[in-house]
Amino acid sequence: MDFTFLHAADLHLGSPLSGLALKDEDVARRFAAASREAFSDLVTQSIEAGVRFAVIAGDIYDGEWRDNSIGLIFNREIARLARADIPVFTVKGNHDAASVVTKTIPLPATVTEFPTNRAKTHRIEELKVALHGRSFQDRSANENYALTYPDPVPGFFNIGVLHTSCDGRPPHAPYAPCSVQELAARGYQYWALGHVHIHEFVCRDPWIVYPGNLQGRSVRECGPKGALLVDVTDGHVSGVPRRLLVDRARWTSLTVDLSGTENEPDALRAISNAFRDAAAEADGRLLAARVKVIGRTSLHRRLKADASRFADDVQAVAHHVHEDLWIELLRIDTVDTTDAVGASSLDPAALLEGLEHDADMRRQAADVIATVTAKLPGGIAADETSLTDDMDAVLADARALVLGRLAPKQVV
Repeated sequence: MDFTFLHAADLHLGSPLSGLALKDEDVARRFAAASREAFSDLVTQSIEAGVRFAVIAGDIYDGEWRDNSIGLIFNREIARLARADIPVFTVKGNHDAASVVTKTIPLPATVTEFPTNRAKTHRIEELKVALHGRSFQDRSANENYALTYPDPVPGFFNIGVLHTSCDGRPPHAPYAPCSVQELAARGYQYWALGHVHIHEFVCRDPWIVYPGNLQGRSVRECGPKGALLVDVTDGHVSGVPRRLLVDRARWTSLTVDLSGTENEPDALRAISNAFRDAAAEADGRLLAARVKVIGRTSLHRRLKADASRFADDVQAVAHHVHEDLWIELLRIDTVDTTDAVGASSLDPAALLEGLEHDADMRRQAADVIATVTAKLPGGIAADETSLTDDMDAVLADARALVLGRLAPKQVV
């Protein structure tokens, strides 16, 4: 029997988006909608590919629903698969565990959700397929579920469906921990895993696979995203599972070396060249970029002194390259090569030297940062390290800002 099935995971429907709203609310809304659009496209392409069934290995949702709209979106798309006679098999992961998502929407009868109390087997008799799986009851699942999965069904193509941090894959939490050896020992032909957002062929004999998530949600999830089409011939995976890329928006992180750069036009040209490669890889998709400029340059103080204006210039250059390329964050991590600030009987650089190491100054700076952070709306910069965690960098930036504003204006 020859057939193709879909392996997807980590849809995270309803996932919030922070950060981009500070720059452009419309762009932020488009990124927020990208996961829903990616899932809709996944359903469309799965139907067109003629898959016989679909497996979703956990984290369909990002957490408890605020209302039923997210559940209705999932139901609407799954109903399209039902009308095409494509059954769906799902497990709950840590984000949509039974104790986390308590609201419900009646799903089509073609949807099978594995139970939380034990691993169970479901058969598709006409295809000679046996699917084994278990859902999370609670967000934190510390038990090794894989050890309790049923024996393979003889003469069937056996699929294990599991939401797990197999062998531990930071920064993902170690839920349902297991090893490759333990999965292989079950005797299944394919393990459809979820939880890790990076696509990975963990093992090819047997196939143990993470499809990655459908849609990158922050700069920590760069590059192409999607699911997998798995072809089966005579009870074995034939060829390498094919990636089905459905992401509607992408993230990229760029580092541009400005060493030796003496003026801003040259700096912007270097950044523009980096943008061209990133835009080509995105293939026309909405793209958010985190840009870090490094290197020893005499521009350092000037860039630090007017970082907001330079960020606007970088955004303008981005739009020269691609109309939908947006700057998520610009980091100026250059190093100063300027020896003098200008003609003066007092040298501001010398006056400020060592001030960042003053204990009282550091305490005052920490107090100011804590006060400002407490007044920010919840969720902003949620993925970022606290400013107080790197006080050396904060005070070095402040020093560069002062010196940059005292420096004579550069003619460009």
